[in-house]
Parts: sequence; C-alpha cells; structure tokens
Amino acid sequence: MKKASSLSELGFANDVHHALFRPIQEAAPPSPTKRQTKISVVGAGNVGMAIAQTILTQHLADELALVDAKPDMLRGEMLDLQHAAAFLPHTKILASPDYSVTAGSDICIITAGARQLPGETRLSLLQRNLALFRQIVPPVAKHSPGALLLVVSNPVDVLTYIAWKLSGFPPNRVIGSGTNLDSSRFKFLLAEHLEVNAQDVQAYMVGEHGDSSVALWSSISVGGVPILSQLTKDKAAMEQGVLERIRKAVVESAYEVIRLKGYTSWAIGYSVASLARSLLRDQHRIHPVSLLAKGFYGIPEDHEVFLSLPAQLGRSGVLSVANIQLSEEEAARLRHSADTLWELQRQLEI
Repeated sequence: MKKASSLSELGFANDVHHALFRPIQEAAPPSPTKRQTKISVVGAGNVGMAIAQTILTQHLADELALVDAKPDMLRGEMLDLQHAAAFLPHTKILASPDYSVTAGSDICIITAGARQLPGETRLSLLQRNLALFRQIVPPVAKHSPGALLLVVSNPVDVLTYIAWKLSGFPPNRVIGSGTNLDSSRFKFLLAEHLEVNAQDVQAYMVGEHGDSSVALWSSISVGGVPILSQLTKDKAAMEQGVLERIRKAVVESAYEVIRLKGYTSWAIGYSVASLARSLLRDQHRIHPVSLLAKGFYGIPEDHEVFLSLPAQLGRSGVLSVANIQLSEEEAARLRHSADTLWELQRQLEI
C-alpha cells in the first residue's frame, strides 16, 4: 500500500496557506543558523531581569548577555544569576555597559526606556525615548547585524517603529511585544468567565498596546467552538456587554499590578520568553505582536506604523499575518489607532 508523502497527495490545495495568511512585505531570509544560541537583554531593571530569569529557567539560550548603564547594579544581577548555576541548565552569562558584549546575538531584547514624568506630554516622552534609542539601537545592530530585534519598552508600538528606523533592519526582523501579554490577560479572564482552561481559549487583542487596544470578539472560541455565533441575537448582545467589561479589565489589570507592587515583571517575562521560543525554534506559532502594519486590514500603505496583529513567528521573524475576519467596527478602530500613531510619529523627525 502506497504511503501518502504530502498533503497534496491527500487532496489538499497547495495554496491553502496563502488563503489564511498574508506575506510580509520586503522580508529578509533568516540569518544562517548555528549550534549555539545567544540572547541579549538591554536594560537590567525589573522587566529586563524577569525576562532574563525566565529565559534561563526555560533554557532558551546557550549564552545570555545583559547590558545596562549602571555597572555596579548590572554586575550584581549577573553574579546573582551565576550563583544559581547549579540549579539551572548550563548557560553562559555575560554583563557589561559596553554593547560589544551583545556581539553575535540571535535576538536582542530592548527593555530600557524613559518613564513618563508627572504632567509630561506623550510627545515629550517619545522625544526622550528617541534620544535613548539613538544610543542603544545602532550599536546593537552593528554588533549583531543578523539579529532579531524584540522591543519591550513602552510606548512599545512607536518605539518599535523607532528601532526599525534606527537599525536599518528589514521590517520582519523588528518586532514589538505589543499585545501578546494583553491577549494572555484576555484569555485568562475569559477562561474565568467561561469556566474553562485558559489554554483552550482562542482570543486576541490587537491594535495599539494600551487603552485603545481592540478585542476581536468575533474570533473568540473555546475548543474550536465560536462563542458569539453559538448564542441567540439577544444573548449575544448581552454577552458582548460582558466581554467589553472583560476588555476594560484587561486594560486596567496592568495599572492594578503597578498600583499594588510598583511595576509589572513576571507576566511580561513569560510573555517575552514565549516570543523568543517561537522565534528561535522556528515554531510558526501565531502571536499578536507589533509589526509594520501598512497595507493590512485597510491601513494605508503610506502609514509606516507598527501595531499588533496576529502573526506567524519563526527564525526570520514575522513570517506572515493571519487573515482574520474583522467586523466593521473592529477594522475602523484599528485604522483609527494607525492614524493616531502616524500623526504622532510624523512629529518625531526620524
């Protein structure tokens, strides 16, 4: 009996992938693979160290480099992690204020950023972060020209755009953590409401990271069962009210954590580690991450904005963007976010 050797022999169309996903424009191929993997984390604050710790415990890299402007604190963090060597998979840990320590990285994760001062405008904050990124991105790109850039610093969408412009990298290799964590919070709260396991919930928040994020109601499913389509019209309307309260709770949850402990760290650590795993191991998993969104979902081609969209991630970065059916309201909110970010970016003169 002949064994089928491909999907085409089983009657599947060869171009089904193209019906589900749209390719990335101006994409570059993955950098040559090597046996050892290296991840660099720029910024050894609470977020950066949570990411570093999660990367170590999940053994995602053979070498981990830390960079920060505070040498004593940086050395202390390095020593603290090195002292745990007996309890962790073997990983070489380096640390230095000099960006040469990042040379040869597969992924460079940027967590450093200026915090908003009381009464400071959004544009003023971005100008300060632009000045900071001018010091970070060019040397990182110089020492690791084949790396993937993963931006975590907030405001993440505009800073990912800035990192793309300053690095000179192709857009598929510059990614923002975007709404990956927002979507995880969304799934958790939906699972609590529906009394199911969060891993069985399929749901995305997209658009601008933060208060204006867009919840894709029509795509919510549990175990492959679409939620809203299974309800009567009246029940669906009522359930959407509940879902909107859940969306607002997602947005407010970060503020709640900050109010209680002063900062967020562990959840973003796991979120970024999951992105690193999908990228390094070429898993083709779908994550809602900040990417160059022009041309997708009606966003004008001249709007070079980074927004979160459900994207396939692999060794070359963003591989494609999922063709999810948006409602008119969802698409309009997405385009509004793009317009707002574009107007803001045009004032940066970069």
